[in-house]
Amino acid sequence: MPLWPVYTGAPAPHDGIAELPPPPPWRAFAGGPVLDAPVEAGDDPAASPDRAHRAVTYQATEQTVQLVNAALYLRRPLLVTGPPGTGKSSLAYAVARELRLGPVLRWNITSRSTLHDGLYTYDPLSRLYAARHATPGPDAPAAATGVEDHLRLGPLGTALLPYARPRALLIDEIDKSDLDLPNDLLHVLEEGQYEIPELVRASRDTPDGRAEVLIDGTDRRVPVARGRVRCKAFPFVVLTSNGEREFPPAFLRRCVSLRLRQPDDDHLAEIVRAHLGEPDGYAQQLIHRFLSRVGGGELATDQLLNAIYLARSSGLGADSLDELAEQLMPYLGRSPQPDAF
Repeated sequence: MPLWPVYTGAPAPHDGIAELPPPPPWRAFAGGPVLDAPVEAGDDPAASPDRAHRAVTYQATEQTVQLVNAALYLRRPLLVTGPPGTGKSSLAYAVARELRLGPVLRWNITSRSTLHDGLYTYDPLSRLYAARHATPGPDAPAAATGVEDHLRLGPLGTALLPYARPRALLIDEIDKSDLDLPNDLLHVLEEGQYEIPELVRASRDTPDGRAEVLIDGTDRRVPVARGRVRCKAFPFVVLTSNGEREFPPAFLRRCVSLRLRQPDDDHLAEIVRAHLGEPDGYAQQLIHRFLSRVGGGELATDQLLNAIYLARSSGLGADSLDELAEQLMPYLGRSPQPDAF
């Protein structure tokens, strides 16, 4: 019997991803040659202590667990929408840590981001420079003049390599992109593959058409055959949005959608407990004050955590703490929170 849920929100990493059943027939991919999943030092799937801490302390709701598993089973991207500070990006690190998916590949979106940026980067000028300064002669070291020597796969391009188990990809703040990027992502995420035209052309001059290219976040090289990349295990893709724009219906129907709400009293206490230990009396007061103000504008959970941490470590008196807490928890925006409890 398949294991449901594969992702449980538990703190201990495990290999439950191996229990994932075969994909639906319309989401089956057959890329190759199959690559081994990257080995992580320890159980930290993040590139910084901050991200490692968020992965360990993330408190998933029942709805979050259900929809993460739906995305894993269906091999669909997970579109996570919610106010700032609700843990949208932290979710990707928490899932990667629990399921041992390796380092999270992160693509931070700006208004200038294009699909090409996420797939790969190629520097023709550095290749031209290398060719011009190559040392002639039989004893000279080989010059890095091949296309593959000046090309690196991006986060999306790396996630779609034919790994034996899914990679975790965070596409952060997709709502900041220009209008075309969501539509541009449709084909790649639907097909699970893409081409690198520079390598397609270069493959005509090599016997086997293979090139060893650098991947995102490391100096490791992987083989790409005839400039075409196709996944084997569809990556766990998390797209985050602050809800600042609407997305095309064609994009939405290809995603599993999760809307995170502002946490309630009990959930906030769990978050504080995970980050800072058992909340004391003053921490409980700050939690209640935070919740009482949420409906009046935008507040983020990390503002509350900052206030509680300083209350415990600063040694200030009660009046000074109240004043400091007020300054640490200003509204980030004046629009009422539609998802506030």
